[in-house]
Amino acid sequence: MKILLVGAGLSGAVIGRRLAEAGHDVTIVDSRDHVAGNCHTARDADTGVMVHVYGPHIFHTDDEEVWDYVNRFARFLPYKNRVKTTAGGQVFSLPINLHTINQFYGKTLRPDEARAFIEAQADTRIIDPQTFEEQALRFVGPDLYEAFFKGYTLKQWGLHPSELPASILKRLPVRFNYDDNYFFHRFQGMPEEGYTHMVEQILDHPAITLELNTPFARGDGAGYDHVFYSGPVDGYFGYELGPLGYRTLDFERFTYEGDYQGCAVMNYGEESVPYTRITEHKHFSPWENHEGSVCYREFSRSCGPEDIPYYPIRQVKEKELLQKYVARAESQSDVTFVGRLGTYRYLDMDVTIREALDTAESFLKAGTLPAFVMPPL
Repeated sequence: MKILLVGAGLSGAVIGRRLAEAGHDVTIVDSRDHVAGNCHTARDADTGVMVHVYGPHIFHTDDEEVWDYVNRFARFLPYKNRVKTTAGGQVFSLPINLHTINQFYGKTLRPDEARAFIEAQADTRIIDPQTFEEQALRFVGPDLYEAFFKGYTLKQWGLHPSELPASILKRLPVRFNYDDNYFFHRFQGMPEEGYTHMVEQILDHPAITLELNTPFARGDGAGYDHVFYSGPVDGYFGYELGPLGYRTLDFERFTYEGDYQGCAVMNYGEESVPYTRITEHKHFSPWENHEGSVCYREFSRSCGPEDIPYYPIRQVKEKELLQKYVARAESQSDVTFVGRLGTYRYLDMDVTIREALDTAESFLKAGTLPAFVMPPL
């Protein structure tokens, strides 16, 4: 079959590779001049630092099959994400752990003591937290909420925490030990030569034709047996019903001779600081040594029509509009919407790859697919 994949990010590359290996004729188009989507990496010419061009991407998963898959195309080296944050003129470690609690309150609590102490701070009147703010007040209390979550969330989402669902905070753990590894997954690492090299290796197959700098319009799928579309689902329909809401990021890039902040990620939780964090990219490759450094100040704002969409907002009005676009998508034939943008969901890289592998296998078994293998709603 002749297959068209729109987008040369993880979804398009993984689906395309599997279908090419099964004997199909695969074309992949992307409007950008590079592969790997938002996990694109490139070496800085002046410093030699491997830069995460669209912001940091750290690979972590419990899915052994996905871990084996990415290691088939790249050598992954160990990397633990240890995030720091500033608050009240001090630097703390995140996620909130026993060191954070003891430092913040000036105590030397043991794990059981810290657990009881935090429970005493919590608002136990909140039985079933519905919002981000209620979730924070119920589980860490007002002091830690104000110091580490409130200002950061206002800047990141442009919404008060009382307007956001509790599920956002539920992804952030609180630990009553000294473990400051941000993630808890079994497999964690970084590709030695960057994500772009990994995706290039996935795409290196004689049955795959790659066309960069190639925007896609709906009619371009004519002549193909099936289209896998990983662009914005509202963009597929020309935003006819209006754009879905996203947050986008602006990066203020600067260089430094030496070590600027001593860690890869430093959050700035106070609302008075306009950026959410500073990332220092050479620390994402701790096996390398560089005198110079490349840093990004990261600013979050509402996504405009010419901006790169990062985080789907998925509030009530967005879900109502999404329902209309889903209905339109389901009326199409021979097109399947995949990935973060195609299904309007926030997806980690390992989940994106898992869904792409499963989607490809389903297609190979059935010979066709509906508009959505993974329902957006």
